[in-house]
Amino acid sequence: MIRVLFVCLGNICRSPMAEGLFRELVMRRGWDGVIQIDSAGTHGAHIGEPPDERARRVMAGHGIDIGGLKGRRVSRADLRDFDYVLAMDRDNLTYLEGLGAGPRTVVGLFLDFARDAATREVPDPYYGGPDGFERVYALLEDAAQGLLAEIEARLPRA
Repeated sequence: MIRVLFVCLGNICRSPMAEGLFRELVMRRGWDGVIQIDSAGTHGAHIGEPPDERARRVMAGHGIDIGGLKGRRVSRADLRDFDYVLAMDRDNLTYLEGLGAGPRTVVGLFLDFARDAATREVPDPYYGGPDGFERVYALLEDAAQGLLAEIEARLPRA
């Protein structure tokens, strides 16, 4: 089992969008029994809350339902238990690095896996409009494809 955790500030916009998108890609490839996916936030202001309505709407427009996800806060145990802990921006990466990672855990920026993104950070769309959420979706999709390619290269061939 390979475990992937996506992390943003509040776990209501970027990281649940990444979780839903990556889960969809993994399911399409038939790896859902092999790759476990979750998301969390570095701050606890939205624990137990569903993703932001705008994030849910954009994801639904791409055929992905994230309405059942609930916000949670990242923990030290996550950095021990997950193989990949991927931050949406440098501030969240710095927070994660302060928690300390396990010996097999890759802690980094999610967009480091992007093939075409001109930026390394996923901008927080919370204070903007729907266009910001669509831009986030495009960045996440690029990085998700790259991450999945890396993980697939590590998986045993059937």
